[in-house]
Amino acid sequence: MTSVPKPEPDERLSLVFSALADPTRRDIVARLTAGDATVNELAEPYDVSVQAVSKHIRVLEDAGLVSRSRDAQRRPCHLEAEVFDLMTKWIERYRRAAEDRYRRLDAVLERMHAQERPPAAHPRTTKEEAS
Repeated sequence: MTSVPKPEPDERLSLVFSALADPTRRDIVARLTAGDATVNELAEPYDVSVQAVSKHIRVLEDAGLVSRSRDAQRRPCHLEAEVFDLMTKWIERYRRAAEDRYRRLDAVLERMHAQERPPAAHPRTTKEEAS
C-alpha cells in the first residue's frame, strides 16, 4: 500500500479554508469539538442523506481536519486539533502585521493632531499682572 504524500503547508492551508467555506462542514467541525461521533450521529440534525454528510466528512478528511477510526462496529469521526494550530499560526502572523500597521498609523495621526493644536497659553502669575 503506497502512502499519499502530505500536502505542502500552503496547499494544506488552502484545503482547510476551502473545506471550512461550507456552513454544514463548519457545523460538523463545531459538533466534533464536543467529542467523536459517527456519520449517522453527525447526520441526525440535517435534512440530507447520510451519504451527503459522508461526502462532507470526506472533504474534511482530505483537508486533515477529521479522521476516522474503528471502534468495534463503530467508525467514529475525530477532530484533528493540530490543523487548527496551522491555521492559528497563519492568522496570527497577519494579525500581528495588521496591528503593527495600526500602531504606526495611530502614531502618525497623533503627531498630526499635535501639530494642529494651538500652543497652550501660559497662565500669568499675579506679579506679571501687576506690571
